[in-house]
Amino acid sequence: MLYGADYNPDQWPEEVWDEDVRLMREAGVNIVSLGIFAWSRIQPREGVWDFAWLDSVIDKLHAGGIGVNLATATASPPPWVSANYPETLPADESGASYWPGSRQHFAPSSPTYRRLAGELVRRLAERYVGHPGVVMWHVGNEYGCHLWMDFSDAARDAYRDWLARRYERIEVLNDAWGTSFWSQRYGSFDEIFPPRLAPYSHNPSSMLDWRRFTSDMLLECYRMEREILLSAGATQPITTNFMGPFKPADYRRWAPFMDVIADDCYPDPTNPHRVRDAAFQRDLIRSLKPGTPWILMEQATDAVNWRPSNPGKAAGMLAAETAQSIGRGADGIMFFQWRQSRAGSEKFHSAMLPHAGTRTKTWHAVTDLGAQLAGLGELPAPGRDARAALVFDWENWWAVEERDHPVQLDYLAMSLEWYGALHRRGIMVDIVGPEEVDDGYDLVLAPALYLLPDAGAAALTAFVEGGGTLLTGPFTDIVDEHDQFRPGGFVTQLGGALGIRFEDFGALGGASTGGMGVGAQSAGVTSGTGETIGFTVDGIEARGTLVAEVVEPVGAEVLATFAEGRSAGHPAVTRHRHGAGEAWYVATMPDPAGVDALVGAVVAASGVEPVIAGLPAQVEVARRGDLVTVINHGDRAVDLELDATDVESGERVTRRTLEPQGVLFARVASPGATAGADSVTRPGAAVPADALAAT
Repeated sequence: MLYGADYNPDQWPEEVWDEDVRLMREAGVNIVSLGIFAWSRIQPREGVWDFAWLDSVIDKLHAGGIGVNLATATASPPPWVSANYPETLPADESGASYWPGSRQHFAPSSPTYRRLAGELVRRLAERYVGHPGVVMWHVGNEYGCHLWMDFSDAARDAYRDWLARRYERIEVLNDAWGTSFWSQRYGSFDEIFPPRLAPYSHNPSSMLDWRRFTSDMLLECYRMEREILLSAGATQPITTNFMGPFKPADYRRWAPFMDVIADDCYPDPTNPHRVRDAAFQRDLIRSLKPGTPWILMEQATDAVNWRPSNPGKAAGMLAAETAQSIGRGADGIMFFQWRQSRAGSEKFHSAMLPHAGTRTKTWHAVTDLGAQLAGLGELPAPGRDARAALVFDWENWWAVEERDHPVQLDYLAMSLEWYGALHRRGIMVDIVGPEEVDDGYDLVLAPALYLLPDAGAAALTAFVEGGGTLLTGPFTDIVDEHDQFRPGGFVTQLGGALGIRFEDFGALGGASTGGMGVGAQSAGVTSGTGETIGFTVDGIEARGTLVAEVVEPVGAEVLATFAEGRSAGHPAVTRHRHGAGEAWYVATMPDPAGVDALVGAVVAASGVEPVIAGLPAQVEVARRGDLVTVINHGDRAVDLELDATDVESGERVTRRTLEPQGVLFARVASPGATAGADSVTRPGAAVPADALAAT
């Protein structure tokens, strides 16, 4: 188990460095991410290089048995870059420059920035690629975190080139974008600009390509640095740190270029859905590279500094959140940062070593955690343990939240609601793209899959035909990969499997999920007091939100109808047998009671079982191979009766009381359980009742 933090010795005098290494060893640290924001220290002026301090730090860490995840330091250019090369600065949609004085003040598509960054990476690689203390490479940092889009002239030129490569002929682009509307037809690629400030809505097809381009430019920066490292002979793993469900970057397209997936996760202690939202993020990260452990590259030891209010973690919460990562596939636990800064924007952000020193609860918490992780030993790789999947797709995210739709949707908020109903039941969930759905799953939820490419539709249809249970809707199978309606109406690809014909969207008055997302406070999915519509499913009275679509069954069984309003009497929920499986359609976004009832029904229909049945609501469970992780996130103790081996003690246990924020790592034998990356089975069965049960 890797354990450590970002380390920024360039912020501290040299006499502190030896103390740092000594205290790192005391805390159980065995790896640090080094020099993430050290460009100005390494290259104080153009043509001037200072590696002596970095040589010393790496040697000290190596002598202390601490591996170095060496950063390429390109995340924050020094002041001389923007002073000498103002063309490297990004711009907002009005064309105004983002100036230095913060971080990420570079245009990702700027050739000058890439040249200067590439030179820095080459120097670092030539000097350290063979150093035995360097065990990993950390490229950039949180790409796009603060700069979601760049509208500079560099972006303009790169966008035109990107479009020319994608479409080859301007006539093809005009057709893909539907530019006959509003007299937008282009005569050449040189007439196209980024979607800068405009009087009204931008072309939605162009916005979709703009978001693809933006993600690709950030990825190109990463890949450029990666290729430099490889060309220099790097054999260490190369990665960058993701940020969970981060809208601007399509991490599913990035994942093949990561030797190991790394992620930053900062749950908000005040968010009532903190546990659910963090579990979703960790399952998403695990699913990007199946069968391979991932690294939690950053989390907070206590309070952060960027929210309006920044309370710290409750006692035991740090260990519980860490266990959630491990249970969902992490083999590395790291923090921002090692030593709390004395100056700068993040001086109030917690660290492993607080400014108040070692006589603090934070220091005791991180040293205790280090000892616990060291005692875990080798853990099984996260196998294909989930029999349920939730479809979450970045291109659909971009398209479904575009403006000028029947209602404003928050795709992430809706996905979290559906995911939460599985998470509460203790069911392992993979989070996949539509084309990744296969017969290894028994149950797939695909909410609001507005943009559905041909390959995704084919995979979902084959899944149902092969015996799977699919639940989808509303606002699903509406447009193609260009955000254009398909010929022949709506739900044209999945209509056969769903057994319905789609007539109208039926937007409800005042409905919106705007402003929701990870960390949202609301227990529902709508903001404000929008119109709702009643229906009853599986004996549960529910309210539909956002839309009450008008659909007609064409072979499907109607399980629920809308009780009032313009859609009264029309199907709210349908089920259709197709091939060996069945497809459910939900013509509205149910309230939490409705989501829970529907998920309960499809779970029963699919035969998917929880890792452990009967756990209280505040107790979370996860599985990776034969390792079962149980976490009590509540404020009351929970008794477990079990027949398992405690991973930390090696002892067989038959009963365990989990105190609030308590954790149990247990090995429980299960026929067919898998721990290997090469496994293609998905056992996913609940632990037998005589082996582990909650009381």
